Amino acid sequence: MIPFIKYPSVDTFVQICQRPSLDAQSLDQIIEGIFTQVETQQDQALRDLTLKFEKREIQDILYSQQEISELADQVPASLKKAIQQAYANIHTFHESQQFVTQKIETSPGVVCWQKASPIEKVGIYIPGGTAPLFSTILMLAIPAQIAGCKEIVLCTPAVHPAIFYTAQLCGVTKMAKVGGAQAIAAMALGTESIPKVYKIFGPGNQYVTAAKMYANHKGIAIDMPAGPSEVAVYADKIANPAYVAADLLSQAEHGVDSQVFLVALEETFIEKTQEELEKQVQLLDRKDLALQALTNSKAILVKDRQEAIQLLNEYAAEHLILACDQPEEFADHIVNAGSIFLGNFTPEAAGDYASGTNHTLPTNGFAKAYSGVNLASFQKKITLQSISQAGLEVLGQSIIDMAEAESLQAHANAVAIRLNTRS
Repeated sequence: MIPFIKYPSVDTFVQICQRPSLDAQSLDQIIEGIFTQVETQQDQALRDLTLKFEKREIQDILYSQQEISELADQVPASLKKAIQQAYANIHTFHESQQFVTQKIETSPGVVCWQKASPIEKVGIYIPGGTAPLFSTILMLAIPAQIAGCKEIVLCTPAVHPAIFYTAQLCGVTKMAKVGGAQAIAAMALGTESIPKVYKIFGPGNQYVTAAKMYANHKGIAIDMPAGPSEVAVYADKIANPAYVAADLLSQAEHGVDSQVFLVALEETFIEKTQEELEKQVQLLDRKDLALQALTNSKAILVKDRQEAIQLLNEYAAEHLILACDQPEEFADHIVNAGSIFLGNFTPEAAGDYASGTNHTLPTNGFAKAYSGVNLASFQKKITLQSISQAGLEVLGQSIIDMAEAESLQAHANAVAIRLNTRS
């Protein structure tokens, strides 16, 4: 069911770990046109583009508080309770990430420190698609709330009641009825109804991803580059094939371009997992999506633990499940991953919803250089310094000498004039 690779040589690891290339270039002209239309026609462009791309008419761009409350009230009590439990765990974990300011005296009379300051206006995009991703609102709006962002703008074409309940719970300040690349353009540029934000977060299709990259080129920060969702699983003798198959399918059902990556030490384990996949996939409502995703995936038999570590660090998975003996010790050797799930009873789905960690993670190998979303994603670090006269006397000549060596005389003079030793 999943293409099988047996004992690949180490020099093929880079090739094995390559994802399908993302052709964003072909979308550039479309995205540029959307941004131009939104910039010139503002709210009317959003109405026209929504009708064009989604065959949906909207008049008011923003949801009223009454509309939000009425939709939120439709959420069953059991789901509200589940969302509240997830909220509590996610809030607890992200609250623990608060930055602690420390004043450091780098030399006598010279004190330096940092402070964390919230990004004042942030935008969140939640796609419509085939699943209502209200869990992503928890992952993005909770840290924004903790950071102290004054404006949290949410754009979504989805109308599932849980979207509205979660947004209300998490302190979203404005909700817009807009989706697609035009929603990204609206948050990047601002319209009569939607304020311009300083940073945009959230998943989406290739058009949304291209629009976020275009916005980034225009000076708007984004959470991270995005690609299709993925999971890697490392399995040794303690792994349960049924559990592993379930984890692989929980990722594969996201969409046809999702990828799963199984690394194991025993061929019989891969065979048993393949059998489980064939059984379990038949039970899924999203069976067709999962089956297509599995054809883009890989099951790899490696010689030993060291090869597995090398291969997994090269792959740099968005999600990495360690279904193995001493998983925490194994994780110490992993330097490239978005989020790691340890042991047989830590499914990736727990991180997707309610354990407390964030599920907005780097994909497509970007975990080699990017972190997942966290509290700091909604903050800037501002450095401060305070130098006494005595401190400048200690440090001043070094500054003057370095500035003159770089031929920056005004820099040198800015110190010298204070020391009455103009050079």
